[in-house]
Amino acid sequence: MKNPWTKKNPFMSMWLSGANRVAGSARGQASAAAKRQAVDFWTSALTPPKPKKRKSRR
Repeated sequence: MKNPWTKKNPFMSMWLSGANRVAGSARGQASAAAKRQAVDFWTSALTPPKPKKRKSRR
């Protein structure tokens, strides 16, 4: 007699494929955001600060 728990389930397969796709997309977006933040941090850290404009007295 075959064990029914070892039988392939197409609905479970579709659900897991969709969940994997969502997780991969979220991971890619989080990775891209982290890279953008790192670039912004180092760009601001390595460039000299802009001089402040003085108000003219009259």
